[in-house]
Amino acid sequence: MQAFNDTADVVHYIHGERTSGSATRTQPVFNPATGERPRKLVLGETADVDAAVASAKAAFPEWRDTPPIRRARVMLKFLELMNKHRDELAAIITAEHGKVFSDAQGEVSRGIDVIEFACGIPQLLKGDYTEQVSTGMDNWTMRQPLGVVAGITPFNFPCMVPCWMFPVAIASGNAFILKPSERDPSASLFMADLLKQAGLPDGIFNVVQGDKVVVDALLAHPSVKAISFVGSTPIANYIYETGAKHGKRVQALGGAKNHMVVMPDADLDQAVDALIGAGYGSAGERCMAISVAVLVGDVADKIVPRLAERAKQLKISNGMEADAEMGPVVTRAALERIEGYIAMGVDEGAKLVVDGRGYKVPGHEDGFFTGGTLFDHVTPEMRIYKEEIFGPVLACVRVKDFSEAVELVNEHEFGNGVACYTRDGHVAREFGRRIEVGMVGINVPIPVPMAWHGFGGWKRSLFGDMHAYGEEGVRFYTKQKSIMQRWPESTEKGAEFAMPTAK
Repeated sequence: MQAFNDTADVVHYIHGERTSGSATRTQPVFNPATGERPRKLVLGETADVDAAVASAKAAFPEWRDTPPIRRARVMLKFLELMNKHRDELAAIITAEHGKVFSDAQGEVSRGIDVIEFACGIPQLLKGDYTEQVSTGMDNWTMRQPLGVVAGITPFNFPCMVPCWMFPVAIASGNAFILKPSERDPSASLFMADLLKQAGLPDGIFNVVQGDKVVVDALLAHPSVKAISFVGSTPIANYIYETGAKHGKRVQALGGAKNHMVVMPDADLDQAVDALIGAGYGSAGERCMAISVAVLVGDVADKIVPRLAERAKQLKISNGMEADAEMGPVVTRAALERIEGYIAMGVDEGAKLVVDGRGYKVPGHEDGFFTGGTLFDHVTPEMRIYKEEIFGPVLACVRVKDFSEAVELVNEHEFGNGVACYTRDGHVAREFGRRIEVGMVGINVPIPVPMAWHGFGGWKRSLFGDMHAYGEEGVRFYTKQKSIMQRWPESTEKGAEFAMPTAK
């Protein structure tokens, strides 16, 4: 395995080798904590996509015909290597993304969960069998891989989100092409090296670095059968429509504006901890981050001062310190966008309780840091309520009762994740039933489903029919075939002109 070099150019991985391909363009990869540009990223062209697809297409037939148990053994070896090198991978993530090291470790662990799930692929690919569906006739189903498939992944989880895709796709018998985020691309190469070390045949996993040129080439390529995407809603909509136009199966997970409803009977200590961790963890750069606190009744006057005190005390650093709670945001452009939204919230009339703008970490003055920001008296008409900020900005909305809280959440265009803090079993049950959101937490602030359940939102948070990973992930990367069989001795003589029925 090639050791991580924090000054080497980041290149493609095609047919088991690192390569610059047909590179004519590059862009810097930043260290968000310092603002430095320690290395360059090679940006792929259509020819690089063609090369990756050709490699994947050539390798696919033999891998498809490899028994699932042998594919699972490769995944088991990969699982072992990921566990062995998890801290190295986490350090790479912190260096390029900026999230604190403990958070990066958690990300790697959640990616490993999906690899563990994929190791059970022999069981997951089992079909159904019915003997004697009609006299002398049996019927069964099987699931077969699609062929060459691709994943386009975001910056905020450079390990976990790719792991939502390629372990399941590869274990199911497909060849996979990954287009990682150009902001933190090195994790993809680290995992590619581990897959090769685990015994994965060359061509089954390829990485093409790049920007929209690579995305559009993957969407248009006739040999790419399916595309999985995670990112913002406008791009998810574009990926879904463009991929569908080219006849591909598409799973596109979009944006979010996640609410946490705090009922008057909630444990306020737990609710404060939950809002601080879920709102400011990873600098708010999570699609499951809580960005809206829905405060019911008189709970607002009790909880807002406590949130403000805790937000001011956030331990913000370069990410590698043991007690760090929040690191920088990923780029200067992201910093400027986030602080622009804070100014917008002030202009819209929200009460700025804690202002995180202009935050500086001693010794890292050029880093992309902003502090935790807290707004109160936010209303549904404000853009800071309606739009995804994707930063450490928590907006408090006050409502009079439970029904108004549910209505508020249900009227939002996004339906990714939501939480409710309460001690009341009836409220919890009604919340779970009535809320129009794909992932729901009851006293759980970030309800990301475990690897065997599947991830996905509702409304404009998901384009496509199937969620990521879990059994729906297996269905996404495979197609069902139904076989009906009988033998000559069981076949009646003469042509049948009526619709066949069970006899």
